[in-house]
Amino acid sequence: MGNIIATMTLPSKPIGASRVTLSQLMHPDQANLLGNVHGGWIMKLADEAGALACMRHAQCKVVTVAIDSMTFREPIKIGDLVTFNAVVTYTGRTSMEAEVNVHAENPVTSERSHTNTAYLVYVALDDEGKPTEIPQLMAESAEETHTLTQAKERQGRRLKEKRIRESQ
Repeated sequence: MGNIIATMTLPSKPIGASRVTLSQLMHPDQANLLGNVHGGWIMKLADEAGALACMRHAQCKVVTVAIDSMTFREPIKIGDLVTFNAVVTYTGRTSMEAEVNVHAENPVTSERSHTNTAYLVYVALDDEGKPTEIPQLMAESAEETHTLTQAKERQGRRLKEKRIRESQ
């Protein structure tokens, strides 16, 4: 008799259930001599927000496997309140993509700007540190269906690029 591999069927979850918001005031030790916050600092916090959204979705630990892209549109200054809004936008069997939008706000003037968008990929881990199956995403609106479609296209590009790299 052959081995039978059973897979769990986890209930789907709505996109909004993974939403996470982090906010932090930027200090001088996080900036360069021009008073601009270091990009690496913003990347670290974006990674943290994305990981939290994915943990909320998968209900387990996750590890970062890729920062797909991160575009810096405007500098973030010392004294800005920076907000990271993260949500899971793609699910595979064990992997997830999180979209993280970053906004900077001057807390005195209330001037606010969208400074960054990042797409990060994570893998869910079980208690032994092995990849584990995760719930799929469920769209609840036409806008969310569009979000899922775009994320699936990004994942397709990532997988195609990976195949090309591996074949070289």
